[in-house]
Amino acid sequence: MLHTIDLTKTLTKEEYTSQLPRQQLMLRQLAYQLYERRRGMIVVYEGWDASGKGGNIKRVTEKLDPRGYEVMPIMAPHGEERTHHYLWRFWRRLRPPDEKQILIFDRSWYGRVLVERLEGFCTDSEWRRAYREINEFERQIVDFGTILVKFWIHISKDEQLRRFEERRRTHYKAWKLSDEDWRNRAKWDLYEEAANDMLLKTSTITAPWTVLEGNDKWYARVQAVRTLVDTLRRELDYDPPEPTAKRKKKKRAKKRARREAAEAAPPAEAAEAAEAAEATGAATKRRAEGGEGEAKSGPGEAAAPGGAVGDEGPPNSPSDAADKGAAGTDSAREAELEGGGASGGPASGAQPDVHTSTASGNDARAPNADGPGVGADTDQSTGDATGAKPG
Repeated sequence: MLHTIDLTKTLTKEEYTSQLPRQQLMLRQLAYQLYERRRGMIVVYEGWDASGKGGNIKRVTEKLDPRGYEVMPIMAPHGEERTHHYLWRFWRRLRPPDEKQILIFDRSWYGRVLVERLEGFCTDSEWRRAYREINEFERQIVDFGTILVKFWIHISKDEQLRRFEERRRTHYKAWKLSDEDWRNRAKWDLYEEAANDMLLKTSTITAPWTVLEGNDKWYARVQAVRTLVDTLRRELDYDPPEPTAKRKKKKRAKKRARREAAEAAPPAEAAEAAEAAEATGAATKRRAEGGEGEAKSGPGEAAAPGGAVGDEGPPNSPSDAADKGAAGTDSAREAELEGGGASGGPASGAQPDVHTSTASGNDARAPNADGPGVGADTDQSTGDATGAKPG
């Protein structure tokens, strides 16, 4: 039976990235309907070693509400489980729908007719009787109202070898590979015979098997989610609305369009934009340097020979001399008028203003240790000495 499965079915990356999210979103809406209607669903995963069961389960549950599902990883029975019927440990793992709506079994009660049959963990009569026991167990679950879906992920022998080798070479996947996997691979033909018997004898009307072509993991994942969506649609008689495009996809499309437009711009426009950016940067730099020079020029102006603080233009210029001479004449006349004296000399008791003639180069600054006149400028308008100690 398994040798008739077409393992060449594949999906491209574009098909996978577009189909999987759509199916996942519809599955989430259907899972909410399970919660609303207090219905339960059980999903069983069986398959070859390294067939991709874990990755498949991850994609099924990726967009589900974690409060509504639970994954049951099944190992070999131990402790108290070995003292009961092999189905006892599965009965006790079942949950009512008001607690968990979806239960996923990673390996299941079918180990009785697979690994236990081949490894001698049960007698021939026990594993032969297990087909009927399993069918009755599943019928009771379905009659109770639970939806049951069973997956067998099938891969080729060569594909399994390739994945084993990849696991051995990849350090973060090496833990998945054990000596037991290699021993089971050596019994491939026996396991294939047991799997064929299992599929033929336990695929019933109430609980049919779904074989997933697993050589291409992308294809198997999309098919698994689609099968669950179709089953829930039929069982719940509910058709979920088609998911709409996400805003992120629109944003990505706009960014891609802008990037393509920029790449398609003519070289001349790109060069002009670069020159404009360079000119803007140079102007900004000049303004910054100019502001720094103005800040530094304040103290220096006080020490400039023959120049008044705040004057613009070069010191000792003829225009400065004329302005300052006129200012001195006006001050002398005001002093004469105030003192009541004649214009020929200052009135008695009046202290005449002291001015520095820029034209003659005479300076009214007192010498100090730093050199002649440093820090002793005389304000040309008021006659007060700047920084000079009174005599």
